[in-house]
Amino acid sequence: MSVRVLGADACPAGWVGIALSETGAQACVHSEIAGLVAQAAAGGQLAAVGIDIPIGLADAGLRQADVLARKAAGPRWASVFMTPVRPALTMPDHQQASALNRTLAGSGISRQAFNLRGKILQVDRWLPTAPCPVIEVHPELCFAEMAGAPLADSKSTWAGATTRHRLLAAQGIELSGELGLGRQHVGVDDVLDAAAVAWTARRFAAGAARCLPSDPERFSDQIDCAIWT
Repeated sequence: MSVRVLGADACPAGWVGIALSETGAQACVHSEIAGLVAQAAAGGQLAAVGIDIPIGLADAGLRQADVLARKAAGPRWASVFMTPVRPALTMPDHQQASALNRTLAGSGISRQAFNLRGKILQVDRWLPTAPCPVIEVHPELCFAEMAGAPLADSKSTWAGATTRHRLLAAQGIELSGELGLGRQHVGVDDVLDAAAVAWTARRFAAGAARCLPSDPERFSDQIDCAIWT
């Protein structure tokens, strides 16, 4: 029986997903994570879903997943933002959220992290209804795993995008043609990231993935918190 998995990445349109199966890679786009997963599952039952978004939110302090992922990302460490604590994500604006996070975790939060709060909380609300195991994945760690070392070039550069496309192809993930993404507001880097996340979801389904930390943390939400590669 073939295994079908999904990798999801946030994008301006909402979410972009790459579903992997024995028939190859297929793309889908939806404004909501639940809709994206439903689209992918319409093509066959999913064994695992990987998402490039924090899963498992600390009540105070730093997530070890973020601390360890920054170290593992090497020159791409800045791509791993420190996840805000759960109470900060309920604040109405960045200033208040950053102040509360400083009190509970020892530092403020980036504008990027705050701007992702809608998607973070969207995934958090959806998780109890997920149709299969869902894991947090960071694309830069995936590409570093494929290459054997952190990549030197940013994904937003031609060299970086070319390298990532080549690494995916070496893993049997061919991204050719428009993938059904014509007229969709999805960047090249979003598609590459979603494909890398799908690669780790496939490894997870096969029992070959590993995570940081090796023993996932749990906070009051009782969700396993770890970043998988």
